[in-house]
Amino acid sequence: MTQTVLIVDDEPDIRELLDITLSRMGLNTCSAASLGEAERRMREEHPDLCLTDMRLPDGNGISLVEYIQRDFPEVPVAMITAHGSVETAISALKAGAFDFISKPIELERLRSLVSSALKLSDAGEARATPQDPARGPSLIGDSPAIATLRQQALKLARSQAPVHIQGESGSGKEVVARLIHNHGPRANASFVAVNCGAIPHELMESELFGHVKGSFTGAIQDKPGLFQAAQGGTLFLDEVADLPLAMQVKLLRAIQEKAVRPVGGSAEQPTDVRLLSATHKDLAAEVAAGRFRNDLYYRIHVIDVQVPPLRDRLEDLPALVDAVLRRVGAEGDKPPALDASALDAMRRYHFPGNVRELENILERAWALSEGPRITADDLQFAGGSTGAPGGSGPAAISPDIEAAMGDLEGYLEDVERQIISAALEQCRWNKTATAKQLGISFRSLRYRLQKLKLED
Repeated sequence: MTQTVLIVDDEPDIRELLDITLSRMGLNTCSAASLGEAERRMREEHPDLCLTDMRLPDGNGISLVEYIQRDFPEVPVAMITAHGSVETAISALKAGAFDFISKPIELERLRSLVSSALKLSDAGEARATPQDPARGPSLIGDSPAIATLRQQALKLARSQAPVHIQGESGSGKEVVARLIHNHGPRANASFVAVNCGAIPHELMESELFGHVKGSFTGAIQDKPGLFQAAQGGTLFLDEVADLPLAMQVKLLRAIQEKAVRPVGGSAEQPTDVRLLSATHKDLAAEVAAGRFRNDLYYRIHVIDVQVPPLRDRLEDLPALVDAVLRRVGAEGDKPPALDASALDAMRRYHFPGNVRELENILERAWALSEGPRITADDLQFAGGSTGAPGGSGPAAISPDIEAAMGDLEGYLEDVERQIISAALEQCRWNKTATAKQLGISFRSLRYRLQKLKLED
């Protein structure tokens, strides 16, 4: 069935241009020259997409966006704005517009926008179940905070607005980003995630924008960047607050111009990505402190999403624990069971590392437990304490405090790797003897070898 696009603009030339372009795409069109006529057309024609100008004789396009969001929420709306009118575009996106396009209209950009918007109607993304395993990871739990967050993510999936996801480390910011991607019109394209804090500053421009052969020492061939890798899909910038100021300027230009220039390149390459970002820091405070550009903040912070910490939704613990243990069990012979004492101990814990820490605690407990069930005694919380009342961790040691600063997990893994490697060598790589010498079970040793990538 041929889809229909409603064109709303008071300029006949613009309506004619859009009509010709869309007709060549095999689409039907209907048009309106005012806000009142557009609302009437919406009721009569039930179009699959609406393209509206910002300025109308009897109102503005924002009012039409709000009307369609309220009465026809399944119909995406794209706003036509004046060139360089950033504030107008942001207002439209906040009101619920799918995307915007600036005058003078670039026909290739228009065709791309229309194709993306109509995919929403084709696939029925708004009605897709958020727990569908085929659509990748989802938010686990039924607490009010998670139910609200899930609905918000599914609504944002119908937009192309830049979304900034705020939350503590380990709370599930990337899961939210993937949920938005998987239920939107870009779901069949790439989702590219990058941790901005993990890339050395001198390599960041090359990683994001790519480079051409010979642009610097070691550049032996052209290399596409992450913007190019995410073409047609979603680019997720995690820990975006860690971007250096010089890189923030270049990122801002890439967002504004929808194009990137590879390092050493002479021409910009157009890009089509949806940008999602996240950080555990207070981005507004970073702006106030001069560590984050104000103009970039307003471009990536069009819509703000808050991910609650685990301690604020402990009613989701049983569902989260069940999901983790089923995953752990899938890697072995049978899924482990959790004793009631262990669940009670976890309910009393603060979980500074959130869901990621919960996963680590359960994986470690299953590897160290001797029986078929995980008990409170098997749990090891931060600080070395166990889940059992009055439990205490191992005797104090004298670590290299300086080496652990900034990367405690990495430092502890290095220490563990050195100890296990030495024990394996001492036991001539006999794993059963190594486990006995270290005073752990064979299952625990196997888990640690996998975790530390020492299996070979």
